[in-house]
Amino acid sequence: MEFSVLLLLINAIATLYMTGLIWMVQIVHYPLFSEVGLEHFPQYARKHQFLTSIVVGPPMLAEALSAILLAWYLPPGISSPMVIAGILIVISIWISTAAVQVPCHEKLSEGFREKTHRWLVYSNWFRTAAWTTRGALVAWMLILVIASLTVD
Repeated sequence: MEFSVLLLLINAIATLYMTGLIWMVQIVHYPLFSEVGLEHFPQYARKHQFLTSIVVGPPMLAEALSAILLAWYLPPGISSPMVIAGILIVISIWISTAAVQVPCHEKLSEGFREKTHRWLVYSNWFRTAAWTTRGALVAWMLILVIASLTVD
């Protein structure tokens, strides 16, 4: 298999994994924070942060690295603007995560705050939309690569 196609597959797997995960987090996980209870919430929040980093860290890194490498190893049938758009979406997700969601989690690890919780749920819609858009983009890229490989 051509290296560029392998990179695209890695990118697609990581992106689609994160797309599914972010929808579960947005619809189920974050809204249920308010049900934990005030007494146990700080312990819950700290454990949540640690365990979540194990689940999201490797695929986020794989997605970012493979997205960047695709700019140098362009698969057949894919345009540079598509790859650049994908990189820009990844950058926006990382900025949102670092600037908005992580600080919310840090505040919540000190104790449940309704306003912080609401902001976490509301602001996470950006990442949900971004990963969904990215999922559609990598799916389209896969279709284009498959089409280009079968045209011979």
